Amino acid sequence: MIDMSELRTRGVAVVTGGGRGIGAACSVALARLGWDVCVGYRSDSAAAERVVGACRDLGVTAASAAADLAHPSAVTDLFAAADRLGPVTALVNNAGVVAPAARIDEMDHARLHTMFTVNITAAFLCAGAAVRRMSTRHGGPGGSIVNVSSAAARIGSPGTYVDYAASKAALDTMTLGLAQEVAAEGIRVNGVRPGYIDTEIHASGGDPDRARRLGATVPLGRPGRADEVAAAVAWLCTAAASYVTGAVLDVSGGRRPGRRRRGGLRCRTGVPSRLSGRARGAGSPSRQGGGGCSARRPAEGSRWPTGRSSRRRRGRAVNAAGVGAPHGSPPRRSARRT
Repeated sequence: MIDMSELRTRGVAVVTGGGRGIGAACSVALARLGWDVCVGYRSDSAAAERVVGACRDLGVTAASAAADLAHPSAVTDLFAAADRLGPVTALVNNAGVVAPAARIDEMDHARLHTMFTVNITAAFLCAGAAVRRMSTRHGGPGGSIVNVSSAAARIGSPGTYVDYAASKAALDTMTLGLAQEVAAEGIRVNGVRPGYIDTEIHASGGDPDRARRLGATVPLGRPGRADEVAAAVAWLCTAAASYVTGAVLDVSGGRRPGRRRRGGLRCRTGVPSRLSGRARGAGSPSRQGGGGCSARRPAEGSRWPTGRSSRRRRGRAVNAAGVGAPHGSPPRRSARRT
């Protein structure tokens, strides 16, 4: 059995969006493993102080720092607060925003600017500040960066949150590239991709019951909890994951793109079989989900055609017409079973 005390890496962990939800759970999980914690928050100072108190109860030093990451200067303030606690050895890029469900033709510049500024630009700026402190190239001790992405990055969230999904896909690409960029400098960079997690972020997207409602559709049959995501984040920060970098770990209850069931119909494209009422237009019956799939339900007892069978059918049609046959070969007649 591994002695968890041997896996502790003392230092300071910076957690953005650490005042609630997944960020709060990450702060406490890292404190439990021995990190001092700097809890970044946007506006709810009372919630952040409760997280700080929970961390201190575990015997570590903790402090909160106001950091509205829609403003670049907030990154400087956040890391200045972290420096007062000690050397930074971990960063959890957790802060993120989501807007109410909308199609792309309903999105304006203000929405997109905020979405990408907080979800990806701020993550870059925080990672840069962390690298300047952790990289052995700059005289630092090394460390770990974990980016909190989303299952939406692989699914696309058509008709609802394409902008959010795109920002998280960008975060996944950042994880891959940055991991290679700083691997020789003592820094590991990984990500986690939460699925339907029961947190307050769904309320800001205009659908507070979304995780509880859709959690039943994933293989594990329920939404996830913030502490389950935090456990994965904390593990990636420890020496137990010392040979893991450039990875993005799915924490989604088995949810996968392209295999979501809706009323018995399995859509091969990963897009639900019917558009939501908002995406189809006013007056249409509303159904949960976004995007659409043109595939029709197969007849009773039949199966979806596969790529291989489709190619075989095309081959038979071509050869029967004498087109595409080897040079000099007579047309082939299709055989019929009797």
